[in-house]
Amino acid sequence: MNTDTSRDLSQLSPLFRTPGTGLTLDVLGVTHRYKAMASDTGQQFSIWESIVPPGRGAPAHTHTREDEAFFVLSGEVLVEVEGTDEPVRLGTGAFFFAPRHRRHGYRNVSNDAARLLVFAMPGAGLDRMFAAFDELGKRSGHKPDIEAIAPIAEQYGVAIQPSSG
Repeated sequence: MNTDTSRDLSQLSPLFRTPGTGLTLDVLGVTHRYKAMASDTGQQFSIWESIVPPGRGAPAHTHTREDEAFFVLSGEVLVEVEGTDEPVRLGTGAFFFAPRHRRHGYRNVSNDAARLLVFAMPGAGLDRMFAAFDELGKRSGHKPDIEAIAPIAEQYGVAIQPSSG
């Protein structure tokens, strides 16, 4: 008998999002448009579309609580991941899995906005962390710097590594 009532998935409702809808956050200059938050999926996963301007992306970081998966809908990103000899270029249709405890980061290297579909399993911590980044940016009126977001990320089990360049 399953006594874990926190994961009673029988109470979940179907969820539909039409194109262009869902909670939208500004995460360090990258737009995250949520298709489902962990609170919508019984804390199983989150999924969002990332709209990444040229030259932007996610700094090198390591998750201790979530795995992430990326599907490139359009554009081209350069992915750096712990355990590979050099960065990997991923174009439209490519996929990348970033398991927890493995440092990774990415940057849009195309001339147009790249679009990624990102899955986080389980995701609730990242949902809250990204909302905190968005709020910090709104309060300060500019994109927060690494020194400002690192302590927030740490609260959610994410270590942000300083840039190597």
